[in-house]
Amino acid sequence: MEEKKKQIIIKEVISWGKTIAIAIVVVLVCRYFLMTPVSVQGESMFPTLEQNNKLVVTKITPLERFDLLVFDSPDHDDEQYIKRIIGLPGDTVEMRDDVLIVNDEVYNESYVNKEVDGETPEKITNDFTLEDLTERSVVPEGHYFVLGDNRMRSRDSRDFGFISEDLVIGEAKFRFYPFTHFGVVE
Repeated sequence: MEEKKKQIIIKEVISWGKTIAIAIVVVLVCRYFLMTPVSVQGESMFPTLEQNNKLVVTKITPLERFDLLVFDSPDHDDEQYIKRIIGLPGDTVEMRDDVLIVNDEVYNESYVNKEVDGETPEKITNDFTLEDLTERSVVPEGHYFVLGDNRMRSRDSRDFGFISEDLVIGEAKFRFYPFTHFGVVE
């Protein structure tokens, strides 16, 4: 009888061990290949995102213009940035009198922060063309042109150029903290 109890206990421990191992593998696969959590640091995406917002980043969705891109910093180790995709490979991008023009099409940027310290400056985003900033007339293949929503306080492609696909972590899709802003981010 004693031996039978030991065998039952051993079988139960093995069963639980297998279940735990499978759960760990599933979590690791999801985290590294499907989605991962990130925390917002800084104010470059205000008012869309704020300091310490917690987001879910998907790694498998195709990237489109105006998606929120999470990527490894091109100029600081161990930092990640969140910016809005403005230019896709092959696009021309320019800013003229606070108007975004991509491929000769004008876009309304309702998400851009238009206030600085309670004031509304005459100009939020300085005029530029891709050539002014990068010496290239179009976004190269395998790269993105990104800008922060808080243009007056954002380090983005105006400062460090195009973002290589190699640096991309994924698209910020869902905010799970703070709970008052729980839901899809746009």
